[in-house]
Amino acid sequence: MIPYASAAEAEAALGRAMTWAEAAWYKYSVAMPDAWLHCHTTVILFVIYTITPLPLLILEQFAPSVILPYKLQPGVQVPLADSLRCYIEAACVFPIAVGFQLLSYPAAAKVLRTRMGLPLPSVRETVAQLVVYSLLEDYLSYWIHRLLHTQWGYEKIHRVHHEFTAPTGFAMSYSHWAENLLLSIPALAGPVIVPCHITTQWLWFSIRLIEGINIHSGPSKLIPFYGGAAYHDYHHYAGGRSQSNFAPLFTYCDYIYRTDKGYRYHKLKQAKLKSLEENNVDKKGGSTAFSTRKTD
Repeated sequence: MIPYASAAEAEAALGRAMTWAEAAWYKYSVAMPDAWLHCHTTVILFVIYTITPLPLLILEQFAPSVILPYKLQPGVQVPLADSLRCYIEAACVFPIAVGFQLLSYPAAAKVLRTRMGLPLPSVRETVAQLVVYSLLEDYLSYWIHRLLHTQWGYEKIHRVHHEFTAPTGFAMSYSHWAENLLLSIPALAGPVIVPCHITTQWLWFSIRLIEGINIHSGPSKLIPFYGGAAYHDYHHYAGGRSQSNFAPLFTYCDYIYRTDKGYRYHKLKQAKLKSLEENNVDKKGGSTAFSTRKTD
């Protein structure tokens, strides 16, 4: 809760006039307990998780001819019932998370040291923190993911997430409860080590969720060293036997620790198959069934 009785008092403490964003933040949060601001994280994530996968899901179910050319596994269509089951089971966790956040807030406040008041962070500060969070989360998640692909970790925990060999956006959060708990550690590590404003925390978890939905359903490469949907799709395609593509966001860990060999071999094989198919078409002038194969 902002410790100022009026906007004028807040500006006096800042030693300057509030920006429009700070004025809006003051009006919104001045009378709101910090615990409720903390719980906004889960509410925001629930809204994003519900809305973001819908456009592709609707197209796949009701206009498959539109989305088919862009699918990584065009021969596979996830039944609507499976997508809804995936969403319902994952969505049930969100109300529980809000209750847990309220109960644990006193301890969480000491660990996270999240700022709730004024001033708001600058763009430079926010971007710098997000870069640190991304690199740290990617590295820690890589090693947890590798542990989950040991025989015990996969059979007892991770196999739930791999029920979908051609995943959809809702499959991002479809996991064993223990996996959700384990993978929350890397996501929280950055804000714990480098404390931030609550608005930065909301932005960080929102970006991470949207990115997770994207790699389970969305377009491929968007930024350098970013794996994208094609990169993670191969990991699901290979399933429990996969020992490749463990990194959730970037690709540097897989490159450094040489766990991208299976994917590189797969890409090379697909390129050769495509080249042979195109040569056959040129020679025979006929049609090809290659479009029904899985492509990256």
